[in-house]
Amino acid sequence: MEEKFVIKPEFIKQAQEISRGAELLPGGVNELAIKLQKSAESGKPIRVKLGMDPTRPDLHLGHTVVMKKLKKFQELGHKIVLLVGGATAMVGDPSGKSETRPALTKEQVEENAKTYFEQMSKVLDTSKAEVVNNADWLHPMQLTDLLKLASNVTVAQMMTRDDFAKRYAEGKPIAIHEFFYPLMQAYDSVAINADIELGGTDQRFNVLLGREIQTAYGKPNPQMVMLLPLIEGTDGLVKMSKTHPEHCISLTDSAKDMYGKLMSIPDTLIIKYFSLLTDISDEELKKIEERLKTENPRDIKMQLAYTITNEYHTDEETKKAQDEFINVVQNKGIPEDIPSFVLKSEINILDLLLEIGFVASKGEAKRLIAQGGVKIDNEKISDAGLFVKPAEKPQILQAGKRKFMELKNA
Repeated sequence: MEEKFVIKPEFIKQAQEISRGAELLPGGVNELAIKLQKSAESGKPIRVKLGMDPTRPDLHLGHTVVMKKLKKFQELGHKIVLLVGGATAMVGDPSGKSETRPALTKEQVEENAKTYFEQMSKVLDTSKAEVVNNADWLHPMQLTDLLKLASNVTVAQMMTRDDFAKRYAEGKPIAIHEFFYPLMQAYDSVAINADIELGGTDQRFNVLLGREIQTAYGKPNPQMVMLLPLIEGTDGLVKMSKTHPEHCISLTDSAKDMYGKLMSIPDTLIIKYFSLLTDISDEELKKIEERLKTENPRDIKMQLAYTITNEYHTDEETKKAQDEFINVVQNKGIPEDIPSFVLKSEINILDLLLEIGFVASKGEAKRLIAQGGVKIDNEKISDAGLFVKPAEKPQILQAGKRKFMELKNA
């Protein structure tokens, strides 16, 4: 009779810490603990895969959810495999999309990937990661290789994906090449011999397919999957994405902008942000949950904003960002250093807001004025037809809580 494998408590604890907030498939915490323990006993690191299609050059806090998990594996001595989708990005991931996604050129992929790694180094040690490009094995494939790969999945399986099913029901086109995206991503797990694959919950179909394809190609212990929740942007409703820049917190944001944006999130996101975007312990997280029952959420949010901002900026920059927020937002003051704009002649307020970059469109400017969010020398502007004229003394234009501009006379 085969002896039952006994999981040691320290590996259960490791698995619980790594997987906080995540969904582990198929065997949950115990399967991860077994992998961690067997790795420690054999001295063979776990190969942890993260696939990236560098479709946009900027990363945001939503991306750091999975990156922080990679960092924990890295700290335990496991091998992080960062897979650049040189081939898959040229197809375009259809996950969650309502229409065919535009493909990227080889040059766009390479340029975006370079920026990705520079920003990822803010969270984990990219120099110790294994970096691969799936173009190296996917581009040389022959037609017979592709047919063999495609024979492992049925059309019915593909149509169980929510995005494909929805588009089909709505009569929207689904190009045949889009079916190859999840197949290509799954084959990546064969090529790099992945033991664990990380991804957002929108990647469920793709990463689980990786297990099936690994089995089809003879891997005895196919990868387990860790799915991470998607973080909502500052509006608390829409997934954080560069598609919605007004609700997105980028890793390239200044300390001032990052702190201010974090302070604007709804109270309902405080615990989720603490849990997924910081390294706070479970014990501290429980204390914060208790504090929220009796304390002003704003004070706890300030702790959150400081903690996250300080991860990507210096102590001095973070402290200055917090001080300025207190002065400008809480005490209704004016920042010490604000940019200036020379008024050469009178200009409509909508055109002015657009020209100085405070809004992306006149429609946004009108909405901001209607909401009482535009002031000149602390006086609210209610007329979208107002013309701002040069004055003898500089005027202070304010849009929203954090945007200020000194208007000077030519």
